[in-house]
Amino acid sequence: MPTQERDRVIALAGMFQSARLVQQLARKGYTDDAAFVCSINSILKLDADDTESVYGGLQGLRLGLQTMRDKLGGDTDKDDLEMARYVIGVAQLERKLSKDENMLHGMSTGIATIQSQMDFFQAETDDDSIHPNLIAKLAELYKQTLSTITPRIVVQGEQAYLSNSNTADKVRACLLAGVRSAVLWRQLGGRRWQLLFRRSRISEIAHTLLQDTDKPAPSV
Repeated sequence: MPTQERDRVIALAGMFQSARLVQQLARKGYTDDAAFVCSINSILKLDADDTESVYGGLQGLRLGLQTMRDKLGGDTDKDDLEMARYVIGVAQLERKLSKDENMLHGMSTGIATIQSQMDFFQAETDDDSIHPNLIAKLAELYKQTLSTITPRIVVQGEQAYLSNSNTADKVRACLLAGVRSAVLWRQLGGRRWQLLFRRSRISEIAHTLLQDTDKPAPSV
């Protein structure tokens, strides 16, 4: 498959993964740890060598690839409309963000500042988890920037989870990750009409990428 087409599907999987994470957090209060770490880290990888490197490889994107493959391939359920709204919502936020130079500058500066603090936060953890302070700072950046754009993304779920400040911060950070993927997707030629008219092709590529993640690593 053409490299740009493959990369575009990877970025779109990032958007679907963020949407699924938001849905899980809002409805269950917890989410897939590996997918969450992958999506949050992608926000800070602004100078990656290639699209796959933004996500640290395809393994962390399995949730997004699986979700996109199934939903665009025809495996639907009652929650799909909600998740589709999140995907379209982050795409709309990105389009409006791209036209606001002041906000773009503020976000770029904010991410650079958070990125410079990342080593300090992560030094306090002994695994690959995301430090709560990092999540809180990303959530605050979202509140100060993207949440001021209308129409705002309204997250639906259990109030007991959404009223929990830690969970709410994770939701905002995931939405920020979704917008980061939407920026990448559009840079690679992604357009909303593709979600309607190229659903089968996107699902097929996602399936191929998932098969790649199942291959054993080469011996050294």
